[in-house]
Amino acid sequence: MAVYPGSFDPITLGHLDVIRRAAALFDEVILGIAHNAAKAGRHLLDIDTRVRLARGAVEGIEGARVEIIPGLLADFCRERGARAIVKGLRNGADLDAEAPMALANRELGGPETVLLIASPSHAHVSSSLVKDIAAHGGDIGPYVPPAVATALCQRLAPLPGPDRPHPGPQTTSPARS
Repeated sequence: MAVYPGSFDPITLGHLDVIRRAAALFDEVILGIAHNAAKAGRHLLDIDTRVRLARGAVEGIEGARVEIIPGLLADFCRERGARAIVKGLRNGADLDAEAPMALANRELGGPETVLLIASPSHAHVSSSLVKDIAAHGGDIGPYVPPAVATALCQRLAPLPGPDRPHPGPQTTSPARS
């Protein structure tokens, strides 16, 4: 069993690619939605919404399930009997951020960290990028599951008025800058 932790605010197609690949390596993968103290108060989606969207997104991925990580990742992994922590790497900056966390988790009694290199089609996608595109009315369909696109559009849509019709989710054309 492995744990794939993150804030998943929101879950992206890149996250799903990592969990599918991890599920091919491990009999079970827990997508662990963490309460990230560094991001406290900065989440766009509340924890219940992130869990609901993640559960919908992993439906159909054999051996994958979603849980909340209430405290230290190392403790959560020990309690679940996880043999590995799985992380996706998009670039060198991700490696720089993940290496010290992997060492700390190991020192805290957690399992080894397995790093999966992002698929080229998802290497540029981050939750922050998705939120920025959505906040500016761009098309996030190529980056997230349809339910996530709908949730973000609803969360970020300005209130409709006589000169501002309510935009629906855009999911058919590539993002424009």
